[in-house]
Amino acid sequence: MGSLLVGGLVFVFLSMATSIGLVVRGRLPDHHLNAESKDVIRLATAVVGTLSALALGLLIASAKTSHDNAEVEMRTAAARVLLLDRVMAQYGPETDKARQLLRELIEKRLSRGWTAETTDETSGNAPGEYQDIEAVQADLRSLAPRDAVQHSLQARAQEVSAMLAETHWLLVESGKEGLPWAFLTVLVCWLSLLFATFGLQAPANPTVLSILLVCALSVAGAIFLVSDMANPYVGLIRVSDAPLQSAIERLGKP
Repeated sequence: MGSLLVGGLVFVFLSMATSIGLVVRGRLPDHHLNAESKDVIRLATAVVGTLSALALGLLIASAKTSHDNAEVEMRTAAARVLLLDRVMAQYGPETDKARQLLRELIEKRLSRGWTAETTDETSGNAPGEYQDIEAVQADLRSLAPRDAVQHSLQARAQEVSAMLAETHWLLVESGKEGLPWAFLTVLVCWLSLLFATFGLQAPANPTVLSILLVCALSVAGAIFLVSDMANPYVGLIRVSDAPLQSAIERLGKP
């Protein structure tokens, strides 16, 4: 589900909850909303509000951590690609084919995107990304080192290529994690209850209604940010592919 859609639905739910509170307020007997009743409502609202703030804070922290980790993974992968290319360049012209395969792999990733849904897709005769990585590894294994230096470079290249393959499969395995939807559902229910009590206590004048709508929009915006950051490779707040763009400019140089 798109982040904008999630934020929009939260705004609709909170607005509906406020409207329900206003409708219920107009139908309740006066003694149900006397000073003592409002004090109890405020105390109950404070408890739910505290829980909601804690839950939203945890979601924001989790989403921010996911986004930061994805940025680190992107920079690390780009550095490993460059390292692998340089190690193969030092080995000699026997690795030209593997270096070309590596460049094509990065070009494909930049064109398809950095998501679990696209990295293993086949397009026409183009294989999935894991097959490209395995082709590079196969070329490295087929090398016949002539001396100890080349043997060491081959071992280092195989090690770095294995780390690249591991990064790919980690992306595939973790790509569908996203938001903890059960947690988010409970949070939206708590927030809806809060806004229903706001409507229950608020006089129905334009100023109050405007403030409540702005508050609902602010909360929906926070949920949108959480949802967008929890999927760091897609959406509006996505991880930049600048490290890969920079890496591809350096690939293939002698």
